[in-house]
Amino acid sequence: MKTSLLAALLTASPLVAALAQSPAPAAPARATTRLSGTVLDAAGHPLAGANVFLKTTFDGATTDSLGRFAFVTDARGTLPLVVTLIGYELQEAPLALPAAGGALALPARHLRESRASLADVVVTAGAFEASDTRRAAVLKPLDILTTAGANADIATALNTLPGTTRVGEEGKLFVRGGAASETRTYLDGLPVQSPYGGALTGVPARGRFSPSLFKGVSFSTGGYSAEYGQALSAVVGLNSLDLDPETQTGISLLSVGGSLSRTKRWERTSLSANVDYTNLGPYFGLTAPDQRWEQAPRNLGGAVRLAHRTSAGGMLKIYATYNAQRVATRLPDPEAAYVENGRRTGLRNDNAYLNATYRATLRHGWSLNSGLALARELNDVRPEPLHLAETDRTATARLVLINDSASTWFNIKLGAEATAQHYTLGYQAAADAPVFTTDFLEKRTALFAESDLSLTPRLTGRVGVRGEYSALLNKANLAPRLALAYGLGAAGQLSVAGGLFYQSPTNDLLRVQPALAFEQAAHYLLSYQRTAASRTLRAELYYKDYQKLTRFDGSQPLAASRYANTGQGYARGLDLFWRDRYQTFQKIDYWVSYGLLDTRRQARADRAEAVPTFAATHSLSLVGKYWLAKLHTQVGATYSYGSPRAYFDPNQPGYNQGRTPSFQQLDVSVSYLTHLAKQYTIVYLGVTNVLGRDNLYGYRYATTPDATTGQYAAVPQRRLVPRMVVAALLISINKKTPGDTSVAPD
Repeated sequence: MKTSLLAALLTASPLVAALAQSPAPAAPARATTRLSGTVLDAAGHPLAGANVFLKTTFDGATTDSLGRFAFVTDARGTLPLVVTLIGYELQEAPLALPAAGGALALPARHLRESRASLADVVVTAGAFEASDTRRAAVLKPLDILTTAGANADIATALNTLPGTTRVGEEGKLFVRGGAASETRTYLDGLPVQSPYGGALTGVPARGRFSPSLFKGVSFSTGGYSAEYGQALSAVVGLNSLDLDPETQTGISLLSVGGSLSRTKRWERTSLSANVDYTNLGPYFGLTAPDQRWEQAPRNLGGAVRLAHRTSAGGMLKIYATYNAQRVATRLPDPEAAYVENGRRTGLRNDNAYLNATYRATLRHGWSLNSGLALARELNDVRPEPLHLAETDRTATARLVLINDSASTWFNIKLGAEATAQHYTLGYQAAADAPVFTTDFLEKRTALFAESDLSLTPRLTGRVGVRGEYSALLNKANLAPRLALAYGLGAAGQLSVAGGLFYQSPTNDLLRVQPALAFEQAAHYLLSYQRTAASRTLRAELYYKDYQKLTRFDGSQPLAASRYANTGQGYARGLDLFWRDRYQTFQKIDYWVSYGLLDTRRQARADRAEAVPTFAATHSLSLVGKYWLAKLHTQVGATYSYGSPRAYFDPNQPGYNQGRTPSFQQLDVSVSYLTHLAKQYTIVYLGVTNVLGRDNLYGYRYATTPDATTGQYAAVPQRRLVPRMVVAALLISINKKTPGDTSVAPD
């Protein structure tokens, strides 16, 4: 409370009103001082929700989303100015107040992180967050880099969290019974049209972005904010760094390639560039010369990133990247024409992406976040004898206005988003056949409004609504969303969330029949979470109801008249998560994830409602990291288990009645911290599937039965590379602080 508010309450009482009528000597008015400033973390990022006040007074304020605060006081003399925020050390410093009053702009206050709270989890129904600003680390960027088996891939690391199913042949995120296309990736609030590189049968995809680019990675498995659309199951939010902390050069030498990066830091600007090259040809030539590579995976890419602080609360960021990928395989095929030599499939994937964002402070407590994303992707796929060339161009513009000072118990967030997409496909049945072309143009707009509510000291909520209109579908939707959280003591919380979520059919459906409708899912979640002393326990029950899924006749996939939004399904289950960071065991950080999933659906070419082929009833991940201080070495291990998955066997009655063996995989990694020529260096060795388990992902069947036996021939589906060994030497040059090799890379 402020003294002005206290005076207003006293003036409103009858007693004070009566006393005011009595003659009394007038007290001289005291001059007031207006204090203003910003609160930042050690890296210079704004901190929202920090309390700033003068000790022994009622004068203070709370910082907004850009770390700003301002309040008025009539105190005099020298008083302690206190700054507090959960997850950071309390800061207290004497402040001399001018006797004449006036405006006093304070230098930025920088808060230091509290090590005791680095493992706290933000309690949001359906969400796991890892960010510098909120210190809600379930998976921080360094967690992703040091998780055994992840090989610095964001999606692979997130697959160790509950709610996911390890679909090893795909390498993508499959969340709570949803397909990979139902998980949407956002970079600084802007949707990423293609977050994965190209993939072929037996060669799973990898994410396009390095975790070292980001200050936080948020993974929401349901009930997420109205900010996000076009996602039926989950959202991955990538929040890029603002200013790079210092000038440095990075050299990475890998057994399968290498990279070179350079970062330059000025006072208010940073500029970085990197080039990456990967070629698995020499590696496979030494380790597996008999594998069926026509061309081993080869990848060349680069990126440029500019960040400029325009003002105390303003930031301009531009990120541009290009990637070219080539791969060709010759795998066993059940069709008679390819039984002897296998079937050749080649892929050329070129991707260019530009992301530009700008944030600024406005008047009366408002702030602006805006952005533009441009993307172009070419996929040239040649599954013998076919040739498919598809090009996808997208542009998305976004504008968000936020007012964190609207009230003491709620804020306001308003946003608009517009997307234009042009998709083209060229199809050729054989080398001498004519080329068939098709395309579509989509123009989609969205509006959303949302508010965080402080209802009681223990009860908070979030209410929002999102509306979208698709010119291609000629349809609109309205998606309300609600979340409530109730505090149970100092460490526990109970949360509920629900809402509607819509998504346009995927490109492979729209290119045949654009006159479809939005697909729909309703989410209902109930979760409990307890965080204390770097230990986190989380349990969440969920139910997801699918409606209006796209279906078509599998025997006539090009017949547009056989496409309709008549599919439906459900997914329900329980997710459990436990993390213990160096508490029970002083040198061990570990987490355990378990997911129980019951799901059925009928979509696409499904003949009946059945368990989808990408869902596992039971999923388990055990991740551990052990720090050997005397050896400056961290040892990591990840064990993953997935119960048998369904597949369709045309030789047996029923649909999706086959079952694979269980999925099991053990990954290990070793990271040794040292200095090479006085430069901070990490020597890394990682091995995936160290036990060499032959995981089977189902079977591919011939399209016609054998004339003699009447049975459909089949070949098993496996990863072309069941085990992978990666060695790396990572060197950081010209760092002001070369790094402490006696501390675990945390």
